[in-house]
Amino acid sequence: MLNDIRNERLKKLQTLKKRGVDPYPARVKRTILIGEARRGFATLEKSKKAIAIAGRVVGFRDQGKVIFADVRDESGQIQIVLKKDNLKNFDLLKSVLDLGDFISVSGSVFKTKKGEESIEVKYAEIAAKSLRPLPSEWHGLEDIETRLRKRYLDLLANPEARELFQKKAIFWDTARNFLKADGFLEVETPVFETVPGGADAEPFKTHHNALDTDFYLRISPELPLKKLLVGGFEKVFEIGRIFRNEGIDKEHLQDYTQLEFYWAYHDYDDLMTLVQKMYQAIVKGVTGKLTTVCGDKKINWGKQWQKVEYVAAFKKAAKLDPVKASHTELLKKAKAFGSEPEKSFGRGRLIDLIFKKTVRPTLIQPCFLINPPVDVEPLAKRSEKNLALVERVQVVACGTELGKGFSELNDPIDQRARFEEQMKLRAAGDKEAQRLDEDFLEALEYGMPPAAGFGLSERLFAVLMDKPVRETVIFPLMRPRK
Repeated sequence: MLNDIRNERLKKLQTLKKRGVDPYPARVKRTILIGEARRGFATLEKSKKAIAIAGRVVGFRDQGKVIFADVRDESGQIQIVLKKDNLKNFDLLKSVLDLGDFISVSGSVFKTKKGEESIEVKYAEIAAKSLRPLPSEWHGLEDIETRLRKRYLDLLANPEARELFQKKAIFWDTARNFLKADGFLEVETPVFETVPGGADAEPFKTHHNALDTDFYLRISPELPLKKLLVGGFEKVFEIGRIFRNEGIDKEHLQDYTQLEFYWAYHDYDDLMTLVQKMYQAIVKGVTGKLTTVCGDKKINWGKQWQKVEYVAAFKKAAKLDPVKASHTELLKKAKAFGSEPEKSFGRGRLIDLIFKKTVRPTLIQPCFLINPPVDVEPLAKRSEKNLALVERVQVVACGTELGKGFSELNDPIDQRARFEEQMKLRAAGDKEAQRLDEDFLEALEYGMPPAAGFGLSERLFAVLMDKPVRETVIFPLMRPRK
């Protein structure tokens, strides 16, 4: 059936060409957006001023010598009225016009007998001929796989999809404007790295032909941003793409957008104050309120967020002290809670596995999870109160991590020792363990001021929308069809 429709439209395309009409002109008339015409309709009707609009035909009713059509652009939709008495090319348009075609028309606005705001067309031309029917004409667009593969059809068929990505733009704009208003400088750091760092993740690898060198796609902008603190900047941030060669689930993607900021002469206590204000600004900007829905639960972002001690919560849920427990005890406990840890996993990875099975699912309302064991976070400063812990804070809500930051480790000797421990884990087979970065260590030796750093990804937006993260990406990566 689809092929029959397409073949019929190809015939109409040839008809246009034989009549000397370009089905895909480089320019068409448009003097006003449809939404603007609708808002100023009364004034336009009174002045009888001619306007020109352009958009896609989404409704079509042929009544002989009169054609009623609905035309939509990004700003709105309006009815146009094509009359044989008004148009020299009426018969041609009648024979070739289809749903999905783009059209440009000019004329004056009026109200029909039924009171519908319309345009009486005095000039009309095809702006772009559509060769395939819109989704609603043949099978609709309910299948999620099709919606993700052909997002352009999803946007055409589902107004809520367009609204979703308008909200996503607001999400990043709000975060950016919040930090800029506080004096942070937006910067760009390299996507290609010789040593991937700043996170526990397996990187993607690529080859640079001109330099005849292999590079990694970054897994975090953290280390370059910290170098900027060494260089004298005190408040910097970046919003950019991150690439991690890990599995796909409702919370994870291989390529996604992340924000990270670094703030000299501040610590993780200062972070918590700033971050709560920023998140509340984002939630309010995106949703218009400070409450959202997560499954069957109502999430209140407006209250003061509680601080949850990592070790205390871990002890209570897992019946084990993560600081004192041996590697063997942690391995046994991880298996007991249904995890399947690899033999190469060190203490930090095992602690994290147990935490994700026991503590994290219970944290529904927004909170700050603080002070985990040093094994878990190689880049955070040790706690002055307990050197076995680090000054790290995670924003947790809806049972998932929605951002992470810490008082940054700026001691080059301690940082080298922790990198070396990570390298031992890599040697044992842990592909996600961090690598020793001599260039970063050299920068630290020149001196980096005390600082706090924080990062959040588009997972936060997915949670606010109560959707799997893949559905909130406009063109998610998909397995190629065979």
